[in-house]
Amino acid sequence: MMTSSSGIRVRYPPSPTGWCHVGTARMAIINFLFARRNNGTVIFRSEDTDKERGTLAFEQDIIECLRWLKLDWDKFYRQSERLDIYRKSLRALIDTGKAYISEEESKKEPGKLIRVVRLRNPGSKITFTDLIRGDITFDTGELGDFVIARSTDDPLYHFAVVVDDDDMGITHVIRGDDHISNTPRQILIQEALGYKRPEYAHYPLLLGGDRSKLSKRTGDVAVKSYRESGYLPEALLNYISILGWTPKSQREIMSLQEMTAEFDIKDLHKSGAVFDMEKLRWFNRQYLHSMPAETFAKNALNVLESAIHESGVKWNESVGESILNLVRERIHVWEDIRVLVANGEFNFFFTDPVLVTSEIPEKKSNVSEAVRHLTQSQTIISSIPDDSFNEPDKIKTALWDCATEAGHGAVLWPLRYSLTGRKQSPDPFLVASIIGKDATLRRIAAAIEQLRTP
Repeated sequence: MMTSSSGIRVRYPPSPTGWCHVGTARMAIINFLFARRNNGTVIFRSEDTDKERGTLAFEQDIIECLRWLKLDWDKFYRQSERLDIYRKSLRALIDTGKAYISEEESKKEPGKLIRVVRLRNPGSKITFTDLIRGDITFDTGELGDFVIARSTDDPLYHFAVVVDDDDMGITHVIRGDDHISNTPRQILIQEALGYKRPEYAHYPLLLGGDRSKLSKRTGDVAVKSYRESGYLPEALLNYISILGWTPKSQREIMSLQEMTAEFDIKDLHKSGAVFDMEKLRWFNRQYLHSMPAETFAKNALNVLESAIHESGVKWNESVGESILNLVRERIHVWEDIRVLVANGEFNFFFTDPVLVTSEIPEKKSNVSEAVRHLTQSQTIISSIPDDSFNEPDKIKTALWDCATEAGHGAVLWPLRYSLTGRKQSPDPFLVASIIGKDATLRRIAAAIEQLRTP
């Protein structure tokens, strides 16, 4: 049995019967923060004894997702590799009369007799002190002699985890409050085997937006889905960590190291916290905005280039680099870039837009006025020196007097729409500076020609 400098030992005990979900991640985070805050040891125990639903693919996904979130552990075990240990403990209980073999009808196959192992329940009252909820008492007489193994070779969950927790020296069992009802059974098994009782802490489960238990319907999805949608691991970790926990500093944005330094399990809330997707997006945006420019550019350009190609538009690296600030202001997660491109939000930077003739004039103007203002803008833009055209303010200065005299909307709406083909877009001075002088003049000329064509 290993020891740490503090003696504290916790476990991640996921069952690999599905993809790693937010609830699994939260369990691991809380255990990690508690252990590392107290210089303790973390055990990863894959509870893979469900032969019908468990797979190695699910186990690997849980491992990869927790590592992606920057969580680690000190030892790794699989329950399926520990069956001999469970058999010995079961046999010890049977031999001492604390458990017995019972021949019963199978629930899955009516008419078929099976031999299960039941614990002799003394029917005592059990009180344990929960680190979050205080004293909790159960009358175990209501449980009867409950089954602890399907056979002497096939232990059930309650029995296996009790044997594992003792064998691995687990000092603190930290888990969701849906496990509170499991605790009396596990304590009875501990007492029958003569094991020391660990300390317990049961935190409230996450809630959906309607304050019901978080589920797929209310927003619970696999961690890998957040990863694939472009959430940053630091942001997802940070958000899940503060759900149901208020650090003494009252801060929201915190690194894993900062959270570890502040964590106190007694500060976990006693009521459930709502998993809010918009709040998660807000967290991710904070991390995107604090990301070093070079790192943001590398990641954003990769997604933007892929999205532009998928939209059927020709990619231009220099244009992509020029719109990075616009991209940064518009997104909360990387996947937003794909959504924006799919909606045509950035495409006009890379290719000439398709215009609807009736949309080119400002609403208060007619076709002839739009042609006149576009022609005037064309003349002014032609006179702007090439070496000044990459500066939006110089383009604005050149056009501003004309726009002020004739009406900003009358002049700038046709110009903006001619350059972008959109009713809402960045200002035309910025667009012109990014697409360049030649493209700007070409698009204005095309708009004028389209207006003049019957």
